[in-house]
Formats: sequence, C-alpha cells, structure tokens
Amino acid sequence: MKTQFFWPVRVYYEDTDAGGVVYYANYLKFLERARTERLRALGFEQDELRSAFGVLFAVRSAEVDYLRPARFNDSLSVTAEVSELKRASMAFTQKILRAEGEILCAAKFRIVCLTEGEFRPAAIPGPLLQRIKDVL
Repeated sequence: MKTQFFWPVRVYYEDTDAGGVVYYANYLKFLERARTERLRALGFEQDELRSAFGVLFAVRSAEVDYLRPARFNDSLSVTAEVSELKRASMAFTQKILRAEGEILCAAKFRIVCLTEGEFRPAAIPGPLLQRIKDVL
C-alpha cells in the first residue's frame, strides 16, 4: 500500500505579506521543498544526481489553486506525490494543508529532466526511475 508523503512547514513572519497571510509566491517555495524532500526520502539528492548522471530537474509547468490563506505561525503539511512518470519527465500532485487537514493550496507540476550543460531533455536516471515506479 502506498503511503502519502508529507513535509512539515512552519510559517514564519518573513513568509507573510502586509495583510498577515502567506505571500502567494512563498507557497511555491513550500511546494518546491516538499518535492526535493520527496526525492531525498526516495534516496536521491539532486546534487548527487547532477554529479553522477549529469542531469538536473526543472519545472516545465505549474498550476496552482490558492484556496484558503495560511497565516503567521501556522503549522502546515505539504504533500508531494508523483502522479505521472515518463522517460524524461514526471508530474507531481501536491497540496498544502493546515495541521487539521484543511486544504489551503492544490498544485500540479510537470518536472523535466535535463542535461546539466546544454539543458536538453534527458532520460531520468534508471535507479531513480525504478525507485519511483516501486512506490507508485
């Protein structure tokens, strides 16, 4: 049975805008951290993928729905699940939730694998591809 991945985030004062709520662009940072931690939980560091395989990952597209505001000192959970896997890209479905489970933000990202130097599409390294398949 697949277990869902959650990454904890605390909202700091610096994350908020003049209205006292999380500035919209900071949600993207929270979502990025959770995707990075998801890969780390699978046993892969992005800098190691770059040095060992000469690849890096970049956001190709993002779709974000802001549903409810997060505020200073909120304790949040951010999900990061691979919802689609292709040879050179993957899609992540993500949510940001308040501690009680209330969904504040829902997002979908297309992440592409690129060669380090030329930024051309590249196959996702075999070990990572297999590990993701194992948890899908």
